[in-house]
Amino acid sequence: MTEQTPVDLAHAAMEAAPEDDNARLRYFERVADGEWFLLLDEEHDGEGPISPRVFPVEENNFLVAFDREQRLAEFAGQAPYAAMSGRVLAEMLAGSGYGLGLNLSVAPSEMLLPSEAVEWLHATLGNAPTETHGKPEEIFPPAGLPEILITALDAKLAIAAGLAKLCYLSGVKYEDGVRSHLLAFVDQIPGSEDVLARLVSEALIFSGVEAGALDVAFFKSSDPLCAPLARYGLRFDLPEPEPLETNGPSAPGMDPSAPPILK
Repeated sequence: MTEQTPVDLAHAAMEAAPEDDNARLRYFERVADGEWFLLLDEEHDGEGPISPRVFPVEENNFLVAFDREQRLAEFAGQAPYAAMSGRVLAEMLAGSGYGLGLNLSVAPSEMLLPSEAVEWLHATLGNAPTETHGKPEEIFPPAGLPEILITALDAKLAIAAGLAKLCYLSGVKYEDGVRSHLLAFVDQIPGSEDVLARLVSEALIFSGVEAGALDVAFFKSSDPLCAPLARYGLRFDLPEPEPLETNGPSAPGMDPSAPPILK
């Protein structure tokens, strides 16, 4: 039996429940978080813009990408490609007017995303979390958060390898009396705060949970608040980063801050 990928499973769930907004959100989340192999017209030498193969469909133009190398090979043979995440793809295509064909002709999850859908995904991924200020006064166990959010947080933290040591999910009461839930990162890498906060924001958005349901904060392990967080909070250990490859130029699209340029 052919392996079902995360995109396949999310697409099947979306097709089985066409009226379920959460199922659609989870599909787009899998698209954003997954690695994609974008079909190119010619090999890329690691410098300059890439040349994706363009497919006209009626009055629109589409690029095509696949969530497995084997699927790209089944579609196009030994064709050149660039590997990148879905979020980088969305960033690259933003404002271009191109749509995106995913797994075309090679999987049940084949999908044509029009340019409007790509723009929506890019805008959704760009939603920055709002800053709030308040000093935690009391920490207690988390309660009442939907299981879908816990699962989404676990998946998001898996792609944040090396950005922090761990984090705790807990209930919190602030000095002004407001009660909320808090995701507290411990010993994060300086400068990673925005990335981590955005990943949490995405977990909320794609889970269909109200954005104000979860606050994010950052602490050193020496902070006195880490003791009650460890006692009452739900702990998530972030994975260790994979060793860096140092041989040769990096593949286009592997740096989220510098998506490849189209030509």
